[in-house]
Parts: sequence; structure tokens; C-alpha cells
Amino acid sequence: MDKPEQPFADGLPNVSPAHFAVPVPADLAVARPFAHAPRFLILYGSLRPRSFSRFLAYEAARLLEAMGGEVRLYHAHGLPLPDDDTADHPKVQELRQLSIWSEGHVWVTPERHGSMTGVMKSQIDWLPLSEGSVRPTQGRTLAVMQVSGGSQSFNAVNNLRILGRWMRMITIPNQSSVPMAYTAFDDDGRMKPGPLYERVVDVCEELMKFTLLTRERADYLVDRYSERKDREPERLRAVAADVGFGKR
Repeated sequence: MDKPEQPFADGLPNVSPAHFAVPVPADLAVARPFAHAPRFLILYGSLRPRSFSRFLAYEAARLLEAMGGEVRLYHAHGLPLPDDDTADHPKVQELRQLSIWSEGHVWVTPERHGSMTGVMKSQIDWLPLSEGSVRPTQGRTLAVMQVSGGSQSFNAVNNLRILGRWMRMITIPNQSSVPMAYTAFDDDGRMKPGPLYERVVDVCEELMKFTLLTRERADYLVDRYSERKDREPERLRAVAADVGFGKR
């Protein structure tokens, strides 16, 4: 559209002034910096005894700990399929509590049939967008990685990015895809040196930076106009009026 010579002067008649906020740099100031180490939860998508996604998850854990982070890995053995049990199952509660504790996530999956594995998806599906007033994923940083048995692919990490956005997470730009994973790790499960390993270092370094940048500001960064309105009783009255209730 053509740029007007003067700023638009016809206002915002559809915006609620009481809930409209103009972001300013001062709102990003941190009054009390966190004293604890950055907290990371790592999920991986395989239950195999020799699991390359688990090996890659361990490499990420080592790097994040070396950078000063506190790391927890969730092992999905015993986690029921979504809707095949209730949310009070011990493995579901363990997963949710770890996510609430965390400030950043790393998701590592094998690529299977052009996507993430069912093991990976089940873990994410057990994490609700909200549980009462608690949101186990919103505002947390996220790094995504995948391993492949064949040539390099980005299908799984792209799928994980979609899920991260859906879970309202701050997904970092960098990512890792390890092709022919059986050649990338030694017999002890350690990743061999080279460009693929260096990319993993890059991803963990970037995740740490984004987490340090956002963790004290997460609540502000994900605060939304529409949700501020939803919390007010007047919102319910407005919706009722729109559908014809309360009209005389």
C-alpha cells in the first residue's frame, strides 16, 4: 500500500486501550538477574540400546554443562502413548515437572519415514500448552537436532520447528542434522571430531546465548494482547454481546 505523507490518524477503533501495550526498551530491563545456572531439558526420540539420537543428546548435555548449564535428560522408556493412560501416570508427571523446571529444551530425533519418530512425538504430545496457570513450554528456548541413517535431510528438524512454534517456544535459528549417523560416532558412543560435531557445538553455544538473553524476560516476551483481554471479565461480556446474549 502507498505510504501516507502523515501517520495514520484514523485510530485503532477495534483495539482495547486498557489492554494495548507499546513495547519499550525499559520493559526488557531485568530487576533481579537469576542466580542459578541455566536449566536445560533434553528429549531424544529412540528406545534402541544403541541409539544415535541418545548419543547426540549426551553430546549436547556435555557441551551445555561445560558452558555452565544444568542439564536433565528424560528417558522415555515406560512412557505410555498419548491418551492410552491418564496424565497422572508417573512418567508423564516426570516429563511435565522437568519441563516446568527447565528454561530451555533440546529435542533430538532420528528421522523415520521422512519425519520424527513416534517416541519423539509422544513426548511432545504429553506436554500441554497449559495446565491451570502453569505452561510447561511457553517462553522456553529450543534447539532441534536430528540423526539420519542415510544422506543428510532436514525433514525431522523442520517438523520439530513447527512443533516448537506451536508449543510457543523460542526456537533458535541454528540446528544440527547428522547424516549416516552410524559413521559419526565411535564404539563408545562419542561423536567423532569434524564439521558435524562442530555444528553441534555451534547449536549448543547459540542455545545458551538465547537462554541467557530470554530466561528472565520470558514472561514478558510471551505476554499477548489477546490473552490479556481473555483474562478480563469484560472479554466474556463482549463475546456474549457479539453472539446476541445480553442484548435487549
